[in-house]
Amino acid sequence: MIKVLFVCHGNICRSPMAEFVFRDMIKKNGLESRISCESSATSTEEIGNSVHYGTKKKLKEVGILVEGKQAVQLKRSDYDKYDLLLGMEQRNVTNMLRILGSDPEGKVRRLLDYSKHPRDIADPWYTGDFETTYQDVYEGCDCLLTYLLDHYGNK
Repeated sequence: MIKVLFVCHGNICRSPMAEFVFRDMIKKNGLESRISCESSATSTEEIGNSVHYGTKKKLKEVGILVEGKQAVQLKRSDYDKYDLLLGMEQRNVTNMLRILGSDPEGKVRRLLDYSKHPRDIADPWYTGDFETTYQDVYEGCDCLLTYLLDHYGNK
């Protein structure tokens, strides 16, 4: 089982969006027994809070529900639990490494590092643009799924 952890600052906008978009892709491709994912935060600001209404609204538009998700914080022990730990922007990666201590196995990256145009995913908490965030997250998840199937085999 390949285990992926998506990480952003508060775990209420981008990382849960990535978690639920990727879960939807996994399910639609019949890969639930091969790939799993979760999401977490680098900060403690939103711990226990539900997904931001803007993320919920955008995902509902595309038929994805996020009920029951509450923000949790990244822990050092998550490094051993997951195969990939993917931040939404470089600042997330920096904070992830601070929490994790190091990345000896090269598991920590940005989600869009798997795309043809590596870049940060803007935080809609500040931009208010959940559509652009969704498009970037979808692109990243789609490219990640292709990478995983190519890298780990499409069996």
